[in-house]
Amino acid sequence: QVQVVESAGGSVQPGGSLRLSCVVSGLRFSIYAMGWYRQAPGKQRELVATITTRGSTNYVDSVKGRFTISRDDAKNIVFLQMETLKPEDTADYYCRVIPTSYWGQGTQVTVSS
Repeated sequence: QVQVVESAGGSVQPGGSLRLSCVVSGLRFSIYAMGWYRQAPGKQRELVATITTRGSTNYVDSVKGRFTISRDDAKNIVFLQMETLKPEDTADYYCRVIPTSYWGQGTQVTVSS
């Protein structure tokens, strides 16, 4: 049984930082790319960042230079380090095993003063 479990998000002030993690079990983690997505209230879900099996990364323009995706294949975990957070980063964040239909349950991130 495949499980994708994100860490708790949180509430931070603008300019703050937060790190999300996602642990995957039940499959061979190292052979899959991983992605972080987000969905803001009233908006469609968007792809935020991806990391390939070789560690190549890609980001949506709005987070470039502020977010960093990384992975630890020994621990079956993927991270999303978020810096200089803005109110527009407020959303539910989801982890996904790419290109499968395995998603995490989502974790809420709120950026507000």
